[in-house]
Formats: sequence, C-alpha cells, structure tokens
Amino acid sequence: MDPKRYLPILQWLPGYGRATLGSDLLAAVIVTIMLIPQSLAYAMLAGLPPEVGLYASIAPLVVYAVFGTSRTLAVGPVAVVSLMTAAAVGQLAPQGSPEYLGAALVLALMSGLILTLMGAARLGFLANFLSHPVISGFITATGLIIAAGQLKHVLGVEAAGHNLVELGASLATSLGGVNAPTLVIGVGVLAFLYAARRWLKGGLVKLGVPARPADMLTKAAPILAVAMTTLATWWLGLDELGVAVVGEVPAGLPPLTLPGFDSGLWSQLFVAALLISVIGFVESVSVGQTLAAKRRQRIDPDQELVGLGTSNIAASFTGGMPVTGGFARSVVNFDAGAETPAAGAFTAVGIAAAALLLTPLIAYLPIATLAATIIVAVLSLVDIAAIKRTWAYSRCDAAAMLATILVTLGHGVESGILAGVTLSLALHLYYTSRPHSAVVGRVPGTEHFRNVQRHAVETDERLAILRVDESLYFANARYLEDTVMALATRQPSLEHIVLACQAVNVIDASALESLEVINARLKDAGVTMHLAEVKGPVMDRLYNTDFCRELTGQVYLSTYDAWQTLHGDGGERGTVCGKSVDRPASA
Repeated sequence: MDPKRYLPILQWLPGYGRATLGSDLLAAVIVTIMLIPQSLAYAMLAGLPPEVGLYASIAPLVVYAVFGTSRTLAVGPVAVVSLMTAAAVGQLAPQGSPEYLGAALVLALMSGLILTLMGAARLGFLANFLSHPVISGFITATGLIIAAGQLKHVLGVEAAGHNLVELGASLATSLGGVNAPTLVIGVGVLAFLYAARRWLKGGLVKLGVPARPADMLTKAAPILAVAMTTLATWWLGLDELGVAVVGEVPAGLPPLTLPGFDSGLWSQLFVAALLISVIGFVESVSVGQTLAAKRRQRIDPDQELVGLGTSNIAASFTGGMPVTGGFARSVVNFDAGAETPAAGAFTAVGIAAAALLLTPLIAYLPIATLAATIIVAVLSLVDIAAIKRTWAYSRCDAAAMLATILVTLGHGVESGILAGVTLSLALHLYYTSRPHSAVVGRVPGTEHFRNVQRHAVETDERLAILRVDESLYFANARYLEDTVMALATRQPSLEHIVLACQAVNVIDASALESLEVINARLKDAGVTMHLAEVKGPVMDRLYNTDFCRELTGQVYLSTYDAWQTLHGDGGERGTVCGKSVDRPASA
C-alpha cells in the first residue's frame, strides 16, 4: 500500500524548498486578507456568530493540506453551503441559540463522515450524475436567494423566508421601517464593490500598475470597505442611530467542541448533510480540476472526498461549520502564486492570528457591509444567460436547468437540489433508453461506413449494418429489440443483419436476454444475425453464454470484414462464436 495515495502531503513535502515557501507565504498573506471579511460574512449568512466563520477557516485548511490533492484549493465557508446550513438548522432551532450552534456542528460532522466514507468507497464518480446545466441552475437560483436574503441587512429591516417568494413578501411588508444610515452604508458599499470589480483593475493598469498587483488590489477591495465603514461607524456613533454592527467578537483560538450525538437530531439532519456533501464536493472538484488543468496537474476525486470529509470533521470539533473548496478564494490563491497546500496551512495561521488579535477592531463593523460583500460575491455566480445558451443547444437540458431554478426559487434550497438530482438522473435514463443507432453503408472505395441518411454510400438490399451508438443495459434493451425488428420488417429481401458494436462498452444481463430474443426472432424470419467490432472485455463476457453458442451468424473483427464476406466481395473472415476457434474474434 502506497502511503502517498492516502496522504498526498507526502507527494510534495519532500521536495519543498525555499522558493516554494516564498510563493506559498505570499499567497497566504493575500488570501488571509480576503478571507477575514468573507469568513465573517458567510458565518452570518449561515445564521451563526461571526467568529464561527473564522474558526471554520483554520483547522479545515490545515487538515486539507494533509489529505487534499489540489495544490491551490482553498477550503472554508462558502455561500451556497452557508445558505444550505441556515435552511437546514433554521428548521430545528432559533438563530443565536446554543441549540442552533450545536446543530451546525452536528451538520459539519455528518457531512464530514459522509464525504470520508464516500471517499473510502471510491464513490467520486457519483458527482457525474449531476449534470452541468442542473448545477448551474442551482447555483444561479441560490445566488438570487442569498442576495435577496441579504437585502434586509442593507435596508436595516427585519425579513425572513427560505425561498424567493417568502423573502420578497417579507421585504415588501418591511419597507416602511428602512433605516436611513444603514441604507447609505449598504448601497454605498454595493456601489463601491461593484465599481471596483468592473473598473478598478483596468484603471490601475492604465496608471502603470502591473496586471497581477492590480488584480490583487481589486480582490482586496472588500478589506477597504470593511475598514472605512467600521471606522465611520465608530467615529460617528452610527450604531446609536440604528446601524446594526457585529458587536463584540470573542478573541482567541478555536475552542475544542464536541458535537452532539442525539440520534433524533442526526436523523433530522441526514438529508441536509447528504445534500451539503454532494453540492460541496461538486463545487470543490469543479474548481480544483479547473485550476489543476491550468498547471497540467491533476486531482483525485476519491481522495478529494477524504480531504473535504476530514476538513469538515475538523471544523465540527473546533467550533466551525460545514466547509468546502471555495471558487473565489481558490482563484485568488492560484493567482497569488500558491504552489502547494502549505499555502492553505499558512493562511490558517494568519486567520488564527486575526482571531487572537484583531477581533476587537471589528466590533463596529456594520452588518450591512458584510451583506453587501455577500451580494456582490454571489451575484457573480448568477448566470441567467446560460439558460438561453443551453436552450439553443439542448432544450431538454435547458428545461431541467429552468426547472431546477424555479423549484429552488419557489420552494427552497433542499427541494431545488433534490429536483436537480432527480432531473439529472431522469435525463440520463431518457437519453440512454433511446440509444442512437444508424443503418450504415460503405463509403465507395474505402473501408469506412457512414449513415445512409447522411452520405452517399454503397448498400445491399440483402444486408443491413446497424451501428449501435450506446452501451446496452436494462433501460434500452427493449428499444434495441424494436429497432432491429422494425429494420427487418422494412427490408423484405433482407438475409443478414450486422450489429456494429464499436460504441458498446457494456452489455448487461437484460440486454443479453434481448440479444437472445432478437437472434431467435430473426432466425424465425429467415434472417441471420451477426456482430462486428465487439470490444474485448464485452466479448469476454459473451463468450460462454447461450447467446454466443446459439448466434446464427458470426462475430467479425471489423465492419469492413463483415461487408466483404456478406456482400460477396471476399472470403470467410468471421468467427462463429465459440465454435471454430478457442477464443472469439474481438476488437
């Protein structure tokens, strides 16, 4: 057993040098500056005390450096997972209560255990069952819900709701109580952050600032907003005018916490923990793979499950909340030049120092500033135009995407992701249950075969070659039967049917039974059934079956061999399955 497989830190730590240390330290400083306001904001989004966000950005980063495979992924609280945490825990306890915090710790522990067990079972492939349009639709919808949910802090009013409809109605009834100083701060920060994102980098470059420092300064704009509004609130006493502030934040390192083990609470949170695990994993792996590809590196999805799982377990025992790999912080970490996961560990040290020394400075930080930071961050994830692009390419995918958005907006986060998962699986079954197939003919003068409806090809009324473009399994077995028999019915003079199987990777038991039925029905109709280009692993499984022994025709190495033999242009080139040779021919 190779320990490097289970402890990826052993892959990069032996070669760690001074140059790499310098790059990682610089990246850690930049990401730490960014993470302080972001961690506070996402804790607030989850309905938790602000220091919980700092705690969740310390131990998980250290643990991920040991078990994670991405060199640049930055783990911590993220917007979507924070919203899902609030939605799940908010149904069980009021915000601010010890029970609420306890439930969040349990949620982090359960999510960590689920992810770790999935990694041990090598179930990383399950993320493939969530289609990209569904994930995109879910993120767009949750971004809109998060932004709408933060408007109450920008306006200085009370509002509640788990979906856009409830939030909209609640905000509408609260507009009469808008707090003017809060509104000025909130709108001002929104305008500043939007302008910084859109024009600051370009402006700095025009002034002669190199592109990379200009980009880093642009990403650090929230720090300036935090500093200025905190100073203004303290100097002008705006908290006495109704501006809500963070208040006193306990200084110190993350406490050791023990999540509760109440079976009733665990059962109530299980579905939410499972959904948070899946969504967090998909988001994290997507970001990790994108960044790794830019440096010609790779990540191991199964080990990423373990890395994220152990990070969540660490968060649960250090007063944190559910975490995953974040897009914005990971991109900043990458752009800042991080070379190894040690950059994340150094970032954890920086966050720990901030938790020890800087918390007294944020007592006057307006909550409206954090809300504006969240709104600007999540609206960058909203991609309404993707609906139009997807619709132009695939209406089925667009319908699934739109349904996910509408269910999430109208009913809530958990319902939305469940609808998305269901639609992803339904689409997969729909597409593969009606596999594309084509009757092909020979391109004149070549060994190539193409669809008779698309190309001018040679055909033979006594011979039909059906190319099957999908693996055969229970969902499409009957469809193949109908397709083959319909083909036999359309050609009264047909004597041979060849199934060209170059795209068939699997034939399950149901499909095998259908092949036996097809063979028998064609035999009764006086038509001989042949196979061509059967892949070796598929042929290995067919070799000792009744179908292989009873096949009326032959197995050909290539479609061209079948054409030469059955069209009458060549000699005998096939192999009767299991009769004339010890092993059947296969491609």
